[in-house]
Amino acid sequence: MVKAEHRPYLLLSPALLSLALFLIAPILFIFAYSFWLRADNGQDIPAFQFANWQSVLTDGFYWLALRETFITSAVTTLICILVGYPAAYFLARCRFNNKALLLFLLFLPFWISYIIRTFAWINVLGKNGFVNSVLMATGVIDEPMKLLYNDFSVIMGLAYFLLPYMIINVYVSLDGIDRNLESAARTLGCTAWQTFREVTLPLSLPGLGAGSLLCFVLAAGSFVTPRLLGGTDTLFYSEQIYDVVIGQLDWPTGSVLSLILLISLAIVVAVYNRFMSLSDIYRSFAK
Repeated sequence: MVKAEHRPYLLLSPALLSLALFLIAPILFIFAYSFWLRADNGQDIPAFQFANWQSVLTDGFYWLALRETFITSAVTTLICILVGYPAAYFLARCRFNNKALLLFLLFLPFWISYIIRTFAWINVLGKNGFVNSVLMATGVIDEPMKLLYNDFSVIMGLAYFLLPYMIINVYVSLDGIDRNLESAARTLGCTAWQTFREVTLPLSLPGLGAGSLLCFVLAAGSFVTPRLLGGTDTLFYSEQIYDVVIGQLDWPTGSVLSLILLISLAIVVAVYNRFMSLSDIYRSFAK
């Protein structure tokens, strides 16, 4: 018989085993690989030396790529907030009887391959794409604008991919707010805007914060969108990892770059959890 105090661990054992095999073990393998020696003949020799770490940490190009990646991810997150919050508010407050249908339509694009959806942006933003064709047909512009293969196209592609994650997080937060609180605020003389500012928005900030953090982390670690929609002027960290690992077959250096990205995102998450409480930020501005 299994003791009562051991039953929770027994029930969690499949999940813990999967976590150990598919998350912890690969990270440990990459960590060990980052210390291997890259020989002149292209072979990776098992060793324990810090030359790979030193070369990456002292190379300003990789830090520039990481900075540009974080800036792009922050802009993408901001766009998701500005577009996603009104959409989530509509879903939570609309009187449509079948909200499940609206949520189904929200996630319907996920049934299509992410790569295909990313390729579709080429037909939208390309030189002869939908946007340029409409603008030229209406006489707004005389020649096509360069909307593709730059930072703009990467941000649009990432925002399109991550927007549902923002909407669903904010929607769950808004849907859980007691409507009596809003009614009480209106009864006490608050206008609709005051009710939203003083009641609805503060109570929805946990969902907004969770969605923002999720969008930022996923955007910073994205590879397909920058690879397909980015150009020569686009600097994204995941592409540098790809070029080092696949282009140069330098697995030790690629392991170092991967760990730096992982550690950087872990620091972002830790700082957010420790200092960046959106509810506290809102209260500080409200005072």
